[in-house]
Amino acid sequence: MTDYAKDVLVSTQWVAQHGQDAQVRLIEVDEDILLYDTGHIRGAQKIDWQLDLWEPVEREFIQPGALGALLGRLGITPADTLVLYGDRSNWWASYAYWFLTYNGVQNLRIMNGGRQKWAAEGRELTTEAAPVQAAGAYPGLSRHEELRAYRDEVKAHISAVREGKGALVDVRSPDEYSGKVTHMPAYPQEGVLRGGHIPGARSIPWARATNEDGTFRSADELSALYGGEGVTPDKDVIAYCRIAERSSHSWFVLRELLGYPSVKNYDGSWTEWGNSVGVPIEKTYQEA
Repeated sequence: MTDYAKDVLVSTQWVAQHGQDAQVRLIEVDEDILLYDTGHIRGAQKIDWQLDLWEPVEREFIQPGALGALLGRLGITPADTLVLYGDRSNWWASYAYWFLTYNGVQNLRIMNGGRQKWAAEGRELTTEAAPVQAAGAYPGLSRHEELRAYRDEVKAHISAVREGKGALVDVRSPDEYSGKVTHMPAYPQEGVLRGGHIPGARSIPWARATNEDGTFRSADELSALYGGEGVTPDKDVIAYCRIAERSSHSWFVLRELLGYPSVKNYDGSWTEWGNSVGVPIEKTYQEA
């Protein structure tokens, strides 16, 4: 996998060979929070993307100190290589990867293809609890705000997009982008009042970056995909979706696999933008 900008992917075969190494820690992060209990890779710990990473009341993430305590409870130290994987072609593994990077966690990897590929290859899943040697806490974490976009920043960024200095990537489905629907098929409506997209955003659905087995497409293919839409490394890029899990996947592609120097994830995404007062929306869908 040396054609990518950074060494941030491991194969299922690598995990099968090294997942039990002393300084390798496996973390499963699924959309379906019950899936881990039906079977997981031996030795893998579980992170619940909502209960573990979100503040219980405020619409905000847990602070770096709380994250350090969580990683400590999972037996993870700064010396460990942390390998993330999950369902949905690694949506939520990518979300956790972005969040951990945002808070300064080092030595992160994603298992290419995720749980989908591991299971398709007939590899072992176990329901046995993974042993944990508590590390106390993961020290020295702090937020890197250059990786996260907020609503007012996104609003200001529209001007940069119009001037050709910035790019907005809408990674949702074409129907969400057009405003025909406000959520993915078979997913619940999350209370968004308006459909459409942020003005100037390019529609590049997250799935176009993956192969059928859930692995990432080659660097050349990915460069052509984003470059063909005017999303190039010389621009400041902001990615968004509905609640930031799919945009984390595209953020990972752009920043980690292609090495774009300035990529932010707008975690408020459409659930915030579509309900906000005083922000512009474009809608291309026309009812018959």
